[in-house]
Amino acid sequence: MVTIQETGILEKGLLAIDRAKLLGREVLVSEVCELDSISPLSFFSIGRENYFGERFFWKDPKDEMILTGIGIANQVQYNQGTNRFLHVELTWEDLLKESLVNNCYPVFGVGPVIFGGFSFDPLKEKTELWSKYTDSMFYLPKFLLSIIEGKAYLTTNIVCTPQDDDSIFKKILVERNELLSSLHRPLSTQLPELKEKKEIAPESWKQTVDQIVTELKDGPLKKVVLARELRLIFHDSVAVEGVLHKLNEQQHESFIFAFESNGDCFIGASPERLVKKQGNEIFSTCLAGSIRRGVTEEEDMLLGEELLQDQKNLIEHQYVVEMIKDALEEACDEIILPSQPQLMKIRDIQHLYTPVVGKCRPNSSLLLLVEKLHPTPALGGLPKTEAVQKIREMEELDRGFYAGPIGWLDYQGNGEFAVAIRSALVQGNEASLFAGCGVVADSNSASEYLETSLKFRPMLRALGGN
Repeated sequence: MVTIQETGILEKGLLAIDRAKLLGREVLVSEVCELDSISPLSFFSIGRENYFGERFFWKDPKDEMILTGIGIANQVQYNQGTNRFLHVELTWEDLLKESLVNNCYPVFGVGPVIFGGFSFDPLKEKTELWSKYTDSMFYLPKFLLSIIEGKAYLTTNIVCTPQDDDSIFKKILVERNELLSSLHRPLSTQLPELKEKKEIAPESWKQTVDQIVTELKDGPLKKVVLARELRLIFHDSVAVEGVLHKLNEQQHESFIFAFESNGDCFIGASPERLVKKQGNEIFSTCLAGSIRRGVTEEEDMLLGEELLQDQKNLIEHQYVVEMIKDALEEACDEIILPSQPQLMKIRDIQHLYTPVVGKCRPNSSLLLLVEKLHPTPALGGLPKTEAVQKIREMEELDRGFYAGPIGWLDYQGNGEFAVAIRSALVQGNEASLFAGCGVVADSNSASEYLETSLKFRPMLRALGGN
């Protein structure tokens, strides 16, 4: 059993209660402790009993940063469409303003950290599918397990109000001890049997692709990304712990994420970083243009070379490179950008890939960078505003958080966001999978349909389908 000294948080808690009464507002208390090695998947799993619908998981491709949050100490959400990135930033800054943080560890991603994301398009008409998610939604967890370069840290967050007394801290400490004493439980990875697989309006989707192609030949649009949905129905409820386990095995070199809300869970394994901020360093990824993996090593190499020479995919990729470069130049004094793309090979697909590194100016905001970069031409199209408007008009799917930014932000302004692709929304015994493709003037609807089928594969396999 893991135990933690409890005197520190109790002392800080009494100070926080006095401050809350004096100021007449909420005050955050946060305490960080280093622990022996703990499995983040086990930590996520043990939260199911008492915190179902209040959990998140995040893992970067190199395992440098793994975050597992359980319980909700505070929630930041906004559902008014405009200014949502600024609203989240200002609300987070306001909560931190009078906070008491006990953190002696000079590492990113510990202490107060919020996790969540933004919908793809806040102006799109909402459907029942995404009714449990607002256009921007972030959690400050009660308990955050951070695995940073192999070392484990546990952050405990408590938000005090002027009406609270020390019983709030005693209650949290009991919850924490119960969690830590449950870590020996075995991790269940069983998934229910798949009953039915339904493609949502495939012929209508192909017709929309054809219509967009016609418009691209004569109008100002260069590219429009269209997405579609695949609905899975199971014999029993899907436990996302099992899906996370499968994704971690099968798509380990991706950003693996899960984000629950009121019983639903948005989960995925994205190959694409949107932006990362670490001190004054900025990292982004240009990812656009794709082809399947080969059955043999020789075929795989030939397919990769074909992609590197394919003009349609190279043009699509260059759109993304130019847009990300322009967006980062507004916040960075220096940008390092390779002149040619390389290949990123993941299990089912290979992409054209260009990494971007920048040195940002003082006080550059991560969330405002997220706003400038979202959506990239790989997820929306070009020109950006007109392409998103066309998607809003033509696409039957309510994307919700699919293709939106998802990630984390710590109390010192560091954080990382991925593009929420290769993803699914799990709802009881059903799941919706999402996939999209870039439509340009010489696109063919049958080929684009096959490309989206290829992009369904990671989540389909993780959910037990073929």
